[in-house]
Amino acid sequence: MNRWTTPEELRRQLLKSWDRGRLLTDPTQFPLRKPLRGPTAGDLGAHFEEVRNWVQSWAQQEGQRGLALEWRDINSRDIGRNRLPAAALFDHRDLALDYIGKRQHGRTFDRLRAQILGNFPELGDWIEQRSLQVLELEAQWPRLLGVVDWLREHPRPGVYIRQLELPGVDTKFVEGQKKVLMELLDRVLAPGQVNQDARGIAGFESRYGFRSKPAQIRFRLLDSALYLQSLDDLQIPAADFARLALPVERVFITENDINGLAFPGFSRAMVIFGLGYGLDSLKGVRWLQELPIHYWGDIDTHGFAMLDQVRSYFPQTQSLLMDRATLLAHEILWGCEARPTRTVLPHLNIEESALYEDLRLDRIAPSLRLEQERIGYDYVQATLRAL
Repeated sequence: MNRWTTPEELRRQLLKSWDRGRLLTDPTQFPLRKPLRGPTAGDLGAHFEEVRNWVQSWAQQEGQRGLALEWRDINSRDIGRNRLPAAALFDHRDLALDYIGKRQHGRTFDRLRAQILGNFPELGDWIEQRSLQVLELEAQWPRLLGVVDWLREHPRPGVYIRQLELPGVDTKFVEGQKKVLMELLDRVLAPGQVNQDARGIAGFESRYGFRSKPAQIRFRLLDSALYLQSLDDLQIPAADFARLALPVERVFITENDINGLAFPGFSRAMVIFGLGYGLDSLKGVRWLQELPIHYWGDIDTHGFAMLDQVRSYFPQTQSLLMDRATLLAHEILWGCEARPTRTVLPHLNIEESALYEDLRLDRIAPSLRLEQERIGYDYVQATLRAL
């Protein structure tokens, strides 16, 4: 009967416990007793044949793969006393693992746990929480522990990951294992050896003191009088950009690469482009604080979020082509933003905030977006002439 516990259902229950990692790591649950839903006295008379088959299915399981059964007697007025299985019993973990075909996995886990704790006892809690991941990473542990041990001996090394001299460890290995390495290193390294302000996979190098690929700033000089050895389109490290000494009197910033490449000429001006949310690479450029800055992004929630970010660094920043009139003039070109942001943006002015709220709350159209490259070139030139 469907309402009675079957051997297969017992396996499913144990597999759920396995999937949660608890079956591997919690010794307090053993000896383990799993009650079985079985026939009632009334079922003996009404469904005797089904009851007998159910009892036989369990009797055949007893003693197989570590399973023991607890039996109970049940009386029926018509059938008399009968002995039925009441609970499945597993004296210790390996017997339960054997029943679901995971005993070898348990031995592997025990070996890996001993290996990890032998080097890093502070990872005990992590192992308990990530027992299945410990198994998934079986082949990687020698290299993972090698990286963790090396950083424990050389905290904040100031080298590129490429320069690590460890067997089997290269840049691709570290790139592919950054998430688990961060969980391990945060538990092994002293607090002063971890930059707590650097978060996420992108902050790995900064968090643990590796050198990282320097951020690049791409810009075009919009006035031929400013060209550097006849060059107008340049890309240089952010640190070098911060040291520039150009006679620029106005700066445009635009997200889209093609917009930057096609940006019209403008006297004594430059355009910075292609940074997206990487605008923080401009944060320390002091000479930008002295110049008029115009930011041109998409008219959507993320475009205004980037404007807000720039203005948090440079309060004098003015938005360009991100107004309601521009949006309404290009209604035929409206699109849909895939993942709008709902973040509060404190650095927008009154008009920008009003439009952002309309976009954020879908007051004009659902997830409305006007991409900057859809704005007509003549419209762009006319706006720039008005400056």
